[in-house]
Amino acid sequence: MLIILAYILMILGLIGSLLPVLPGPIFIWLGVLVWASADGFQAIGWPTLAFLGILTVIAWVSDLALTTILSRRAGISWKSIGAAILGGIVGGILLSGVLILGSIVGTILGAIGGLVLFEYREKQDWDLAWKSAKTYLVGFFGAVVIETALSLIMLGIFAWQAFL
Repeated sequence: MLIILAYILMILGLIGSLLPVLPGPIFIWLGVLVWASADGFQAIGWPTLAFLGILTVIAWVSDLALTTILSRRAGISWKSIGAAILGGIVGGILLSGVLILGSIVGTILGAIGGLVLFEYREKQDWDLAWKSAKTYLVGFFGAVVIETALSLIMLGIFAWQAFL
């Protein structure tokens, strides 16, 4: 039963690396921890879990830092970043009924919508608001690429340690 839970967590983690509202690498790390525990820590020990934990932290920090740093350098306010995060959560929830793609599209559209509306409210300039959205998207997709790559590396390390 624990093994099944571990695999479910890892699958959710891989999906979560593509969905900004789910902490993908954290789910993968938890899945590996559950799997290792069910295995009695025979194939995967604490050094591997610690290394995967470091990769998890790197993924989490890159996700937060890349989007935030690029956005702040472009002059996007903290309030607008907060509106993008909130819009992404709301959009992901509202479109979650359309299988996996609905959540992804809803999250992206919600984040852009929240950011553009808040930036326009503050600057009263649609061109600046859309420029801010483009910058935010570059950071967002950059973070998704990094998080997905690290998630795949984590799963590769798990498979190597567990089965080879």
